[in-house]
Formats: sequence, structure tokens, C-alpha cells
Amino acid sequence: MNKYEKFVITINRELGSGGRTIGRKLAERLGVKYYDKAVIQGLTEKYGLTVEEIERLKAQKKQSWWSEMQEHYKSLLHSDYQEKPSTSAMFETERRILEGIANEESCVVAGRSGFLIFREWKNSLHVFIKASTEYRIERLMKKQGLTYAAALDTIDMVDEGREAYLKKYSDRSRYDARNYDMVLSMDGMTEDDAVAVIMEYVERKK
Repeated sequence: MNKYEKFVITINRELGSGGRTIGRKLAERLGVKYYDKAVIQGLTEKYGLTVEEIERLKAQKKQSWWSEMQEHYKSLLHSDYQEKPSTSAMFETERRILEGIANEESCVVAGRSGFLIFREWKNSLHVFIKASTEYRIERLMKKQGLTYAAALDTIDMVDEGREAYLKKYSDRSRYDARNYDMVLSMDGMTEDDAVAVIMEYVERKK
């Protein structure tokens, strides 16, 4: 990956591994924007986007459909738009939003099956952040005030849900190391350590 050209870094992570924080810190270090589930869903709802509307804007052959969409839908910032698309429609909409963003600017994408969406992207880096179950439980107990049992139940539920979500749209497992350029285990590491490791890899890949 060449950081001096337009690039995408995807961060897939296990709940409780600190991957989201790593993604944000990495984006800050690189001076680019960070996108995750909350950001993308917020953009989708904020602008009332559908796949059809994205295609309409792109069909106008605007130099920047993403910027055009943002400008055109500023009026929706304070609207009561509440339409909830289906899961499949949401996946496709989010995919096209992310592709539109990545076509215009370098970015770090956490989750949202980023490694799948950008698997053929020329200038990209795909990272998986993992940790032992005990590490994840301890972090969730501290961050969310959960009991040990509740933290373990939450981890099991989220792991199962994320794997099922990916399998719905592909034949891949999120745990397959072949999906990634780098797999980091957080046991014995801080989030800043992880960012430093990724940055060193980026620097070596000029």
C-alpha cells in the first residue's frame, strides 16, 4: 500500500479487541477520515439514501457524486426522514457509499465487511484485530460495566451475528486469515502499540 496515493485501510475486529479505537487513532495518524457502522448508518439515514438514488446521482456523471449528494441533501439534516431499508438493501447502500467515499479520498474503514467490499481495491490494506476471550471480557467489563457472564454472552452473540452477516453476502469467514494482509493479537499490546505496528508496515510498503 502506498500512503502517498489514494488508499483504503480496512479494520475488521473482534468485539472487545479495541479495533474501533485502533481504527480511529490510525486515521488520525494518517490524516484521513474514519468510517464505521455508526458513521455509515448515520450518513444513510441523514441523506435518505437508497441504491436507486445513488445510481441516479452517479448517472448524472457528476465529477463527484458523493459531494453532489451531500450538497443536494443538506435540506434533510433537520428532516423527519424515517424510512428503514431492508438488511440487503442497507448492505448494498453502505457498500456503494463506501466505494463512493474511497473513490474520492483516502480513508480507514472499521467493520462493515470492508475487507470484502475492497478486496479487489488496488491500493488497500486489510487488518484483522483479535484478542483472547479473557482479554475481550476484561475490556468489556471495564468499558461497558458488564458482569463477567454478561460480557461473555455479549461476545458470543456479536461474534455469531457478525459471522452470519458476512456469510449472508459471501462464502467467506471473517476468521480466515487469507482475507487480510495483517492479523494482530492484542494480548500484551496497547492500542497505540497496534497503531505503531500498522504504521511501520505502511511505511515499509511504499
